[in-house]
Amino acid sequence: MRRTRGFGLLFVECSPAQGREIVTRAKEDLPQKTIEVFSLEEPVDKLFNLIEELQGSPTSSASQNANTKSRKQRDSSLTSSLQSSVNSHQSTESEISPRLRVSASPHHPKTLPVTPSIPRSQQYKPINILFITGLETSLYEYERIKRQQGWENLEVYNYSWKGVPRILDHLNQQRERFRDSFDICFVFLLPTFAIDYFIHRAPDFFDWRSGLFKFPMEKERLQQECQQVLAASDIERYTSLSPKERRQELTKIQALIDEERQTPEQKANLYFEQGLLHHTAREYQEAIASYDKVLQFQPDDSYAWYNQGYALNELGRNEEAIASYDKAIQFQPDYSTAWYNRGNALRQLGRNEEAIASYDKAIQFQPDYSTAWYNRGNALNELGRNEEAIASYDKAIQFQPDYSTAWYNRGNALDELGRNEEAIASYDKAIQFQPDYSTAWNNRGNALHNLGRYEEAIASYDKAIEFQPDDSTAWYNRGNALNELGRYEEAIASYDKAIQFQPDDSATWNNRGYALNELGRNEEAIASYDKAIELQPDYSLAWNNKACCYALQGKVHLAVESLQHAINLDPQKYRNMAKTDSDFDSIRQHPLFRELIQ
Repeated sequence: MRRTRGFGLLFVECSPAQGREIVTRAKEDLPQKTIEVFSLEEPVDKLFNLIEELQGSPTSSASQNANTKSRKQRDSSLTSSLQSSVNSHQSTESEISPRLRVSASPHHPKTLPVTPSIPRSQQYKPINILFITGLETSLYEYERIKRQQGWENLEVYNYSWKGVPRILDHLNQQRERFRDSFDICFVFLLPTFAIDYFIHRAPDFFDWRSGLFKFPMEKERLQQECQQVLAASDIERYTSLSPKERRQELTKIQALIDEERQTPEQKANLYFEQGLLHHTAREYQEAIASYDKVLQFQPDDSYAWYNQGYALNELGRNEEAIASYDKAIQFQPDYSTAWYNRGNALRQLGRNEEAIASYDKAIQFQPDYSTAWYNRGNALNELGRNEEAIASYDKAIQFQPDYSTAWYNRGNALDELGRNEEAIASYDKAIQFQPDYSTAWNNRGNALHNLGRYEEAIASYDKAIEFQPDDSTAWYNRGNALNELGRYEEAIASYDKAIQFQPDDSATWNNRGYALNELGRNEEAIASYDKAIELQPDYSLAWNNKACCYALQGKVHLAVESLQHAINLDPQKYRNMAKTDSDFDSIRQHPLFRELIQ
């Protein structure tokens, strides 16, 4: 740096901490030079224009930043809430496993670089030496995007020419402009993996270097920095990181991984932390890639197998997830959360008997595992084994009395058995612990409806709507209760709200037609039935109801035609209904009608 006059390119392979020391020493040893630091804190595609802006600005002794507009083991619980036939619901409670050696249980918006903010000083000084740090963040972002696009890890990491990061393509193309425009000695401070990128994917720019200097980290210091990273490992902290902070953590870890003196054990630990960082950002493909790296170094790491299974589960790759959970269990047979999430993956595949067996193993090793009892109940419910399901929900509630979804699904199982009073009591407990539980209010209304307590049912549906105004199911059920009370105008208004939020629900259109029919508004009723039939051509009840409207109007041929459709779909039911339905009395003696119902 002392000998360089005008343009120069130097590359320094070092850690961030070493880079800071190098800058400090350079400023001490070269006081006659104007030295600045240009920190790229966000991914960038171009560097020339940023340097151009910096060169044309007043300088100061302070470092400058190039900012852009940016973008300990715990249980995992996948919970599924089974609603009644008018509404279905599934909730998910999931957690991932940090590395603990004990048995226990995003979307990135596009960014555009902006001109760095340069503080003013009393006088303008040309920059002689410019240290550039943080360029590796652009390379790390490139790798993340390529993995999201489906690239295999080998394609991302082998520095092939299949793809070139935009920043490096830019430097390749602009090297003459850098030389001709800037009388500056550029010093790139980079980790090992970033140097490899320059060598393989920006050779035109890299070939103009005046030197490549490597500063391997001392073994003791390397160990110390690794321990600092691992000591700061915390799921909640990782979850709260901003995208920028997470990227900085990932870049720091990658630099430590690439240190030539790094041990295989520490590499495995660091890759695990990378996996957790991706995991908490819901970057599951990247997380899987990191866990794969862990398992290359430590094939018996049950926590890496478990977290890999969880990430696969989140991507809907349930068969692969089960295989990963099996490996976790192979190396840690009493791993209750692995058994539990294995059950969840099996349930998602509809393999409920096998899921129950997995939940049983989770409970064997952790008898108070409330979510395992809960999802065991869900699997039993799906098999129609309601009494056994209720017993499982009771165990979940025993260990977690405020488990609102367990109370809720217990109510659903009781409702399936026709035990409406008990179901209402269970829904009341769910609501006690979660007052805004709209589906519990809805299904409480259904149970009251079944008991003929329509006014109370309407009050429950009103609460469901209060907490979820766009709940088409609650509006529909409210309309049905009003229909039962003969309050047809109000029923129609409720059906209209249901249709506003779910225009393609054929049952709502049918029941709206029924209310209109009861008010004698037969043409409007027929229009509603037509809409129901348009949405569901095999809707036999709507065809029958439409026939009734035509019969009341004395339109024999249209009535018979519609009734014929209903009978074709369900001959015995609608032929027998037509024989006694008073709506057909006005056409009962007509030969066409008599022939149809024979």
